[in-house]
Amino acid sequence: MADIAWFADIGAGDVATVGGKNASLGEMYSNLTSEGIAVPNGFATTASAYRAFIDENDLAEALTGLVAEIDADSTVLIENARRMRDLIMHGTFSSSFEQEVLAAYHELSGHGEPVPVAVRSSATAEDLPNASFAGQQESYLMVIGDSELLSSIQKAFSSLFTARAISYRTDMGFDHMAVALSVGVQHMVRADSGVSGVMFTLDPDTGFRDVIVIDSIWGLGENIVQGRSTPDEFHVHKPAMRNGFDSITRTIIGEKELTMRYSEEGHRIVNEPTRAELRRTKTLNSSEVMLLARWGDAIERHYTKRNRFETPMDIEWAKDGVTGELFVVQARPETIHSRATTARIRQFSITERGSVLSSGIAIGAGVASGIARVVDNPADLEQVTAGDVLVTSTTDPDWEPIMKRAAAIVTEHGGRTAHAAIVARELGIPAVVGAVAARRTIAGGRVVTVSCAEGAVGYVYEGSVPFEVEDIDLDALPSTETKVMINLADPDQAYTLAALPVDGVGLARMEFILANAVRVHPMALLNYDSLTREVRRHIDELTHAFQSREQFFVHTLSEGVATIAAAFFPRPVILRFSDFKTNEYRNLIGGADFEPHEENPMIGWRGASRYIDPAYQPAFEMEAEAVLRVRNVLGLKNLHVMVPFCRSPQEGRAVIDVLDKNGLRRGDDGLQILVMAEIPSNILNAAAFAEIFDGFSIGSNDLTQLTLGVDRDSERVATAFNEMDPAVLVACQMLLEAAHDAGVPVGVCGQAPSDYPEFAEFLVEHDVSSISLSPDALLKTVVRIAALEAS
Repeated sequence: MADIAWFADIGAGDVATVGGKNASLGEMYSNLTSEGIAVPNGFATTASAYRAFIDENDLAEALTGLVAEIDADSTVLIENARRMRDLIMHGTFSSSFEQEVLAAYHELSGHGEPVPVAVRSSATAEDLPNASFAGQQESYLMVIGDSELLSSIQKAFSSLFTARAISYRTDMGFDHMAVALSVGVQHMVRADSGVSGVMFTLDPDTGFRDVIVIDSIWGLGENIVQGRSTPDEFHVHKPAMRNGFDSITRTIIGEKELTMRYSEEGHRIVNEPTRAELRRTKTLNSSEVMLLARWGDAIERHYTKRNRFETPMDIEWAKDGVTGELFVVQARPETIHSRATTARIRQFSITERGSVLSSGIAIGAGVASGIARVVDNPADLEQVTAGDVLVTSTTDPDWEPIMKRAAAIVTEHGGRTAHAAIVARELGIPAVVGAVAARRTIAGGRVVTVSCAEGAVGYVYEGSVPFEVEDIDLDALPSTETKVMINLADPDQAYTLAALPVDGVGLARMEFILANAVRVHPMALLNYDSLTREVRRHIDELTHAFQSREQFFVHTLSEGVATIAAAFFPRPVILRFSDFKTNEYRNLIGGADFEPHEENPMIGWRGASRYIDPAYQPAFEMEAEAVLRVRNVLGLKNLHVMVPFCRSPQEGRAVIDVLDKNGLRRGDDGLQILVMAEIPSNILNAAAFAEIFDGFSIGSNDLTQLTLGVDRDSERVATAFNEMDPAVLVACQMLLEAAHDAGVPVGVCGQAPSDYPEFAEFLVEHDVSSISLSPDALLKTVVRIAALEAS
């Protein structure tokens, strides 16, 4: 039958026959269902059937003329697009086409009651590695019965000439009349009563290749695409998964504001507010996340092998609410990061922050300033001129002609896989999505700055905020014998910074995760019943999704750490156990009940002495449990640990004993336990510390203040704080010599090498094993180290 083709009979090589989307469905159905990947069965109308419809209804000349008018005058785009769709909707199908389609539909229904199907458009220039065309044509869900199916196919044909599709083809250089439309007719997965979402086999923001990102919401997935609902998000580390670990390194519970479902009443799709309890509940369990991730990995590998080049994938999936089964319903090549060929990084940095007008999820890592244009309707194209900042509630493909003019985009709704986010990445502009009430807080006609260069949170600042841009040619950086690592606190920066040519993370700061993700004092979690009602209320809000408050701490901390370890895998990541001072611990929720008041917290109850104190040891054991989970459950054996502020070998041995009893043993699967060298006793008694720990890392800040007797937080003696003081350099030299004699490595992770290149030179001259730098100091310091080594 020339007018239709079953999925089992088509594959990726049939784009010209059934379009990119249907060719991909056929490819998966034919090749991957045998590997356990569930793809709903179906059939596709062919491109030749579409062309026959155009010819039989004498539409080609009229369509060509209307397209030519658009090419000559873009202001007639919307009106001519409507006229072209009307022409197609007034056409008629041939009897042979109708017979073939309905015979296939009856076969798909098992020759019984008509089954609900999804009717999906598939253009012959769609879902290619260099042109996605995603969302340009229409799809129809819960289509039931012969007449509704034929009507939906005709509407799909007409959607080849939506304004957005015409605009996209023009931008991509495709001949409008040369592109044909196929229509896929596929068993409907009842996700309207279940779950649906999208899955990328790389990080869609940074292009980091070793992660699978899964977004999910209740009901049909249109709310994700159109940015109406903020989805749950799950990250799975591919290398650890391939090694047999359930490596879910990150879980973010989204708001899931709306649920799109099928209503029997009126046979229609309705969009309703999600029930409060479901908004707080994860849409997928861990087993389902891992099953989807394995499917995504298998699909990526299949297409990579077939195409003979790396082919990251953008996949749509659904969970049937009736049967509980998962299905893959679409897959297309990712078309943004997969096309990047140069080893260059562009880094933006804000040099002066302004007044924050709004904030949300950062898309990309750029910064842009422009006049804010608050627009409510995509028909108001003339309101936005080139270089403006578009501010709106949400976007769909109808907005794309406006979005192409914008220097940045701000939407009140949506997540990282919403339409606005996807288009912003394609355009290479910053976007802030999920910026609540942005249309109210951002005044139209005023200059604003959109910054996505500050981590996961994107900001909209009042006025034109100054920023710097640095282009980094990674291939031009020299190599060094000295290991060069970076200091890192924020897991949200990990995927981006992992692209830098460094040897790992020399200092991962646990405190940032505790302050920003956990937020609760660990002893408050362990002593919940003794807390005030207000503190318990705060804790309940944070921990409701977990089986216990201890599980909340361990999972939240371990996922933050795992994100960093996964980003740099297999390069080593050295995590410093918590090193808050008592005044900083007090700032955590419930902290005031568990922290003493100290006159000088800098040299008070901190580091190793805290870990072995009965008043904190149970909390330290939870820190150890989180590390153990990262290594043994998530499979990230590149994670090592470091003990800060250890005053004596006796303290060191006591900490090692606590870690050993909690499953963290030196040498197990290569685990290294290091110690910070930041107290004069670490220098003077280095030989004894070297017997207990696997190495040292110089903390130049504390070592300087304790060597010189300077409180670095005191403004009155600030000028006396000097990391280049000869006494500090002598202390470093003494440690290096003692460590070399003992055969253990010495690194440095303090601020001094970042601030003083000559300090780094001093360390290299004395054979330091590694230097860990702040990312902004990396490039200039690497060049100086290479030059010094060469001389």
